[in-house]
Amino acid sequence: MPRKIVATGRGGTGKSTFVALISRYLKPPLFLIDLDPDLSLADMLGVDIHSEGKKTVSEVLYDVIEDRQRGQGPQVSVNERLESLIWSYCLHEDVGFDLIILGTKEHEGCYCFPDHLLKKTIPGLAKNYTHIIIDSPAGLEHLNRKIVSDIDDLFVILDPSEKSMRHIGKVRDITEAVGIHYNNFYLVANYMFDEEAEKYLQLKGENYVGKIAYDPNVEEYNLKGISLLDLPEDSPACLSVLNLLTGAKLV
Repeated sequence: MPRKIVATGRGGTGKSTFVALISRYLKPPLFLIDLDPDLSLADMLGVDIHSEGKKTVSEVLYDVIEDRQRGQGPQVSVNERLESLIWSYCLHEDVGFDLIILGTKEHEGCYCFPDHLLKKTIPGLAKNYTHIIIDSPAGLEHLNRKIVSDIDDLFVILDPSEKSMRHIGKVRDITEAVGIHYNNFYLVANYMFDEEAEKYLQLKGENYVGKIAYDPNVEEYNLKGISLLDLPEDSPACLSVLNLLTGAKLV
């Protein structure tokens, strides 16, 4: 069974950066799932699914719905057709990792159907991987959807704000309320934490595993569309992430 890792947190804290960087060090093959509508993770990995003829889960879903409305396509259930299409059209295969992207809604309504589809499809997709790593959207609503109910390692990525500190308790409350089980609950500080703020986090009584160090190359690579997997080995961000993974006993 693959180890299930989820990164969550408020918007702009650095969840996608964290997921991209830990992907450098975890034992492959990895199965990465980008639930963020901004597609940030794909960008940080240097992946352009549309240029290779791939689609997001949401795009495939709405293609199927439109085909059925026009009376086109195979006469099978939406779920059956979607499961086969995800393998063919949504899965980006790379060296050491594969990636699937939920994508942006193209019609009114919530993400319930594509979320349900992913939840149903993940076990079949993920059985051949060592790790499933989920990059969550901002906020907490994704936890209510229970795309993954049993998590091995839940990382909460934080910025040094009161709202971010309150977010820790909210994550605990919602996971308990909806029945999400996790084995490990970790706090990670982003690069904006100064020494005083980091000390406050260390004294909070939670399992704090470390801070992602500031690295100007991360911003430069993102602006130029270069994969963060290509950062040099002595990158401060990479070394700090490796250190916190060691603290969490994941490497």
